[in-house]
Amino acid sequence: MVVIVGAGPAGLATSACLNRLSIPNIVLEREDCYASLWKKRSYDRLKLHLAKQFCHLPYMDFPPNAPTYVPKNGFIDYLDNYVSHFGITPRYLRSVESVIYDSDAEKWQIVVKNMTTTDNVIETEVYTSRFLVVASGENSQGTIPDIDGLDSYGGEYIHSNQYENGRKFRGKDVLVVGCGNSGMEIAYDLWNWGANTSIVVRNPVHVLTKEMVKMAMIMSQYLPCKAVDIITVAISRLKYGKLSKYGIRMPTKGPFHLKETTGRSPVIDVGTISKIKSGEIKVLPGMECIKDNEVVFTNGATVQFDAIVFATGYKSTVRNWLKL
Repeated sequence: MVVIVGAGPAGLATSACLNRLSIPNIVLEREDCYASLWKKRSYDRLKLHLAKQFCHLPYMDFPPNAPTYVPKNGFIDYLDNYVSHFGITPRYLRSVESVIYDSDAEKWQIVVKNMTTTDNVIETEVYTSRFLVVASGENSQGTIPDIDGLDSYGGEYIHSNQYENGRKFRGKDVLVVGCGNSGMEIAYDLWNWGANTSIVVRNPVHVLTKEMVKMAMIMSQYLPCKAVDIITVAISRLKYGKLSKYGIRMPTKGPFHLKETTGRSPVIDVGTISKIKSGEIKVLPGMECIKDNEVVFTNGATVQFDAIVFATGYKSTVRNWLKL
């Protein structure tokens, strides 16, 4: 028996591979559905940033008529078909509380809260298994930085996992904090919905197009990472020019070297950069503190905002329950 914690794409893929080999497995999922990050905590315009040939799960390609960059709902449909085809049956509303390895029995002991019961009674289940697969991902819990004055902020603030679209922000002054892929794309979406949008760009980032990334993925099958980085950065500079004059600095290391060594992805531009260059989306430095509805930045500027979207990443909760 194999116990798999998490019914995201990785957990589903693991279960499918085991099912093909007739190896019994149990998938434990704390939410009420699989792929909950995609189904419940992702914004409407989200697409896969990599071409579909690099994103399919084991033993099932995307349909031939699927677009190269599959949109959110298309990926959810693909996962629905995947779960059905491989007979994956997660156990939902199972919150893992602790996992301990019993070296004498040579088995894992998994203590789980079963939240499916009625009358608000939560039952405890205990699973024992020789094999454990942790597939709960790095995006278990959204993080918002500790900023002086945030608790008394007079406007609305949310984490990016609560952002669906910019409809309710039309005509408002909105600050996006974080310049990764989510932050850049949410800033563009807010602009599209008519919000007066600013974005905090504190750290150096590589900016590429999805076509550049696809080309780099293909080149990486034949060339070393350093060569791929040199070519990709040169093309990016030809495309975007010197972004530092717009407040966006480039890292000293190449984009795919950084991905390999730190896990940090380059920004895949969806149109945000052109709006930054035209001044329609404003770039601001790090936040110093918040006073009422005003944000004080590290350059001394003070700007008032109606809402703040924190695209400041996630943290894994595995260490909360996995006892090694």
